[in-house]
Parts: sequence; structure tokens; C-alpha cells
Amino acid sequence: MSRAERLLELMQNLRLRRRPVAGQALAEELGVSLRTLYRDIGALQAQGARIEGEAGFGYVLKPGFTLPPLMFSLEEVEALALGARWVEGRADAGLKRAARGALAKIAAVLPPERAEALDWPTMLAGASAPDGREGASLPLVRAALGAERKLKLAYVDKDGRSSTRVVWPVALGFFDHARMLAAWCETRQAFRHFRLDRMAAVEVLDARPPKPRRALLIDWRRTEGLDE
Repeated sequence: MSRAERLLELMQNLRLRRRPVAGQALAEELGVSLRTLYRDIGALQAQGARIEGEAGFGYVLKPGFTLPPLMFSLEEVEALALGARWVEGRADAGLKRAARGALAKIAAVLPPERAEALDWPTMLAGASAPDGREGASLPLVRAALGAERKLKLAYVDKDGRSSTRVVWPVALGFFDHARMLAAWCETRQAFRHFRLDRMAAVEVLDARPPKPRRALLIDWRRTEGLDE
């Protein structure tokens, strides 16, 4: 690994952490001595990287600094391509365009030998496109999530019972068998999960939930036992 590649790898390792990490741990991940790590951190700080910390305490990267475009490894390119193809086969028209656009931007900064991994992928994601009802609901659900607005649903449960619900959207799950919205239901006064293919009608309301989506997501994860 060249020094430039090592500096990029060090930045990436720091980006992945929100809490200070010991210099020894970083040195072991990079396969270098502690002295070399200290020099590399100093070099990044000299370029403007907001790396805070010191020996014996640990290091953390503060937000707001970016290096020139990073060079993706072949495995990273393949992972990005696989993820984008997965989205293309399972999402609405807006997300499909976003996935294609992201791949085009990535391809533009890659050397030819790595850009080929996007055109001739070694891994393929099978399509499972949303049906008509899901396709109509998905853009509205995504819009409500992005704008933090309540949703009004005409919903049909698994037993065929119809109801009207006002919900506070939390997150959208893409599964092989269905797309699922996690939301706080005003009727049930609890978190519930709603399949998009059972939404007979969807309306984005002007009203905002009383809690920001981040707080709702924390509450939902706690309720589902996902933080244990």
C-alpha cells in the first residue's frame, strides 16, 4: 500500500467511527507502526483534516473535511454496483434514476480497468419490482419520510378488513416479499408495520408528527429490541 492509499484508508477508518479510537488500534488496522500512524495523522492535519485527539486518548474525525475523490477498490466498486442494481430492481422510478445517476458519477472518476466492473458486473441482483399498488404508494411514502409529514392511509389488512389510518412514518423496509413502512399509528397509539401492497390509497398530509423522525426512529428501534 502506497502512502497516499494509506492516508485515504486512515481517513475512511476515522469516518466510520463517531467516538475516539486508540492510535494502536488504527495502526494495527493499517498494518503500520504507531510512529508511522502519528506521522500520517500529522500529515492529514496539515492538509486541513479536523482530527482531534492525542496519544493515550484516541483520535476522532470532526465533520466538514473531505479529501479529493477517493479511489475505490475493486471490491468497493462491485459492492456499489450490486447495491445500485438491487435498488433498480426493487424501487420506484425516482430511486431507479438516482441509482443509475450514482453509478454514472462513480464511473466518471474511476480508471478504465475499474469502471469495467460497473459495465460487466460479476454479481447480479435479481429483480423484484413493486406491483401496481406498491409502485403508486412508494413515491408518496418516500416523500412523507423526506419531508417529515404525516400520512393518511386507506389500508386493507391480511384478513381483508379496511380501515383509515393516520401514521407518523419512521422507516421504509425493502424485503424480497414486500415493501414495509414502519410508523407510529395514531389509531393504535403504537408502532405498526404497513405493507405498501395493502395501501389502497395514500395521502401526504401537511401536518408534521409531534416528534422528529430521528426521535421516532430511536423509539421504534428500542421497541423492536434492535438496540440491545
